[in-house]
Amino acid sequence: MARLVLQTPLDVRVLEKGLSVGEALAAFNAAQGAAGAVVSFCGKVRPDGDVRALELTHYEPLTHSGMLDLAQAAKVRFGLEGALAWHRVGVMTPGEAIVLVATAARHRRDAFAGADYLMDHLKSAAWFWKREKRGDAWHWIEPRKQDHADLKRWK
Repeated sequence: MARLVLQTPLDVRVLEKGLSVGEALAAFNAAQGAAGAVVSFCGKVRPDGDVRALELTHYEPLTHSGMLDLAQAAKVRFGLEGALAWHRVGVMTPGEAIVLVATAARHRRDAFAGADYLMDHLKSAAWFWKREKRGDAWHWIEPRKQDHADLKRWK
């Protein structure tokens, strides 16, 4: 049973501290009585090579409202019953959750497409900047060509 209660069909948050994936998904699922499908994705800091930390910064005046607009666009485009998009900012270490997306729809394909759409936009849209600490130095991370290609498919 979920302790957290979601009040709206679109729950968008920018978090400065860790997120409880299990609690968030339990609450989201409990709030989706009309859905036939719930899909989720959790992105974590990869323990690649000598990565010691990942830092995400953002443009605070636009981040939350931009994410909310994105969730609303996904809701309309895919007929979602609800969407959850939680994104961390700050410094994280390998294995920690960075982003959690969940979508609910009457049918599974719409729920999968909605989650994929949200993640492609969150990965490549301009609200977040990433840098990794490798060894003793920080390095900015640019979106890959594949990230841009993933985003273009939704146009």
